[in-house]
Amino acid sequence: MRNKQRSQVMRRLLDNARYEVLPTASAEAAVVEHAPVGHTITVTASPAKGLEATLDLCERLTGHGYHAVPHLAARMVNGRAELAEICERLVARGVDTVFAPAGDAEPGAGAYQSAVDLLEDLTALGSPFQHVGVTGYPESHPSIGDDLTVQAMWDKRRYATQIVSNLCFDANVVGRWVRRMRDRGITLPLLVGMPGPVERTKLLSMATKIGVGESTKFLAKNTSVFTRIATPGGWRPERFLEKAAPTLGDPTALVTGLHLFTFNQVAETEAWRRRLLTELGAAPVAG
Repeated sequence: MRNKQRSQVMRRLLDNARYEVLPTASAEAAVVEHAPVGHTITVTASPAKGLEATLDLCERLTGHGYHAVPHLAARMVNGRAELAEICERLVARGVDTVFAPAGDAEPGAGAYQSAVDLLEDLTALGSPFQHVGVTGYPESHPSIGDDLTVQAMWDKRRYATQIVSNLCFDANVVGRWVRRMRDRGITLPLLVGMPGPVERTKLLSMATKIGVGESTKFLAKNTSVFTRIATPGGWRPERFLEKAAPTLGDPTALVTGLHLFTFNQVAETEAWRRRLLTELGAAPVAG
């Protein structure tokens, strides 16, 4: 891929980059202060804080003019009755997009043990949201076999409108996964998940703010995150984009944008995005 084409791909992805935040006490202020109004902000769901924290932050961000996307973790929802109440509440506030992972709650809150269970009920409730995202796994899941994640992707394709790939640092791994997924006939649009310019000390601080039990899970699940960030020069998000551009820019890959894991470092992430867009010769726009 020529440099000009690579730059064009990177600009398109950065212009369509949404930010993931955790529902901590400081998250709202960080978004309002640093993210452009109209930007897409997704809010995670933590068993330690409960789904209410996610829904409440989404409602407040929507009120500020952001396109808020709640994570409706299936294992944190009691069943169809509660799901119906959540849908009614979110639709009333103008939320038109949700992300539906299975979630880490153990044991689950009720009837839903997988994302597919919740997705089926969303459909039965009349598909109240215009866009429904589901998780894709470029790398092996720490507790779910590869065969199961492949089957789950196939099962979820009937109910979803987009795929959001899980955190990955390796552009080659992402590229191979995208090609395999498309070869299997999965044609949903894809948002590629990647960390922003995360600082190690702030990542450690964030881990301690999401609950003791949750912190243990967070640290265990993100060992590679700490390893890469702790190594000098070990993680440069622009390098990832440069390497991934040939694959992500291929029209058959159906990649529509980025899902940036900010770990609530919104100021740093937005500054990086703006700087890189300026270097690529483009004016930043809200994603």
